[in-house]
Amino acid sequence: MKTLLLICMFIAAPFAWGQSAPAGSTATVVKGEVVETRNVEGFTYLRLKTQAGETWAVVGQAPVRKGDQVTIKDAMINHDFRSRKLNKTFKTIYFGTLAGAPAAGYDMARAHAGIAMKAAPEDIHVAKAPGANAHTVEEIIKQSAKLKGSQVVVRGKVVAYHPEIMGRNWIHLRDGSGSAADKTDDILVTSKQPTKVGDIITARGTVRTDQDFGAGYYYKVLVEGATLQAR
Repeated sequence: MKTLLLICMFIAAPFAWGQSAPAGSTATVVKGEVVETRNVEGFTYLRLKTQAGETWAVVGQAPVRKGDQVTIKDAMINHDFRSRKLNKTFKTIYFGTLAGAPAAGYDMARAHAGIAMKAAPEDIHVAKAPGANAHTVEEIIKQSAKLKGSQVVVRGKVVAYHPEIMGRNWIHLRDGSGSAADKTDDILVTSKQPTKVGDIITARGTVRTDQDFGAGYYYKVLVEGATLQAR
């Protein structure tokens, strides 16, 4: 059974793995010496020499070098994981958080390698979608308790996009509403449909709150299982 896991995260997302969902197990801690590193957009793959032998792990992009001793927290194992970015299948690989990295609890796009958003809030002015179920980004976040479990429509600009993580695409939308100070200017949307950074899209999905995807990746609010339309 496919289970929800990183990406790392994203988040995160940002980010990306570009493959099917990790089939996880109980989180653990992996320690070892780095014998090889491979970086892709937003992520660092590490080949580690541990007491149990060599294994691979993936974390948010980090300045790790060969010979470093590392500890990976909240690590969950996945078998026969295919990385399209690396064109490689890993017999076993761990997904987790590098010890010493920023604390979890922020969005997946930022969690995985601290990927910057592509557009500043002041640069975005997207008109609210029409219809009874339409809301701005700020409205969804501020009214999340009331909207929980409800279908909503939100229109915005894609400012971050992380495809095929945990069997879905992770999309950050902004419409110019809200503010970065109180974290009401950016909404996470998940969808099976593709898009790209810079697109103006209308997303229709279900509001979910207090979603914990494991490995420390927690979201207060997101729009899940969205269908997308251009503008």
